[in-house]
Amino acid sequence: MNIIDSLEWRYACKKFDKNRKLNEEQVDALKKAFNLSATSYGLQPLKMLIVQHDEIKEKLFPLSYYQEQVTTCSHILILCIDTAFGEKDVDAYFDLEKNIRGVSEEVVGKFRQQLKTIYNKKDRKEIDISAIYQAYIALGTLMTVCADQQIDSCPMEGFDPEKVDEVLDLKTKNLKSILMLPVGYRADDDVMRNMKKVRKPLNQVIIELD
Repeated sequence: MNIIDSLEWRYACKKFDKNRKLNEEQVDALKKAFNLSATSYGLQPLKMLIVQHDEIKEKLFPLSYYQEQVTTCSHILILCIDTAFGEKDVDAYFDLEKNIRGVSEEVVGKFRQQLKTIYNKKDRKEIDISAIYQAYIALGTLMTVCADQQIDSCPMEGFDPEKVDEVLDLKTKNLKSILMLPVGYRADDDVMRNMKKVRKPLNQVIIELD
């Protein structure tokens, strides 16, 4: 299918086939898609946790308002922000750029200092909010890749992030959960499986300027 057909095919899966699992190659593709997602200045203030063990899913189930996707999916992708992200990470990015692109400090130094100044002027809340916006971009990237690969998914904001962080011990890793994306294969008895997609006509959502 082309990408538009794939987006027509996808929907927010409400129940997955618990017996069907993603293979290693598919999971690897989603890891790479997350890593290739656009972020502000390319700094990647995000991390992604991958949960596949049923025992952990069961712990997350009540913290996700008992949504069936959490326990029936193949894997849960949990998008997190790095709550310690700052000047040191800006330096790490430019050091990596120098190594990968073979450029000198003379080339990157001015921009390095500009970004460090920008981050030093922001408080923790501003930095975290910026990272949260970027988590949604990564979510869109992952959902599009899932559709392209015929992997079902369901984006979720409906969970208790503080309790999820506690169960997964995220605070000690300087991480904070923002979004969850259960992935797998739609169940035959998913109530949404055969429903037509509901979208407004293009002329109601697109404005073309002359």
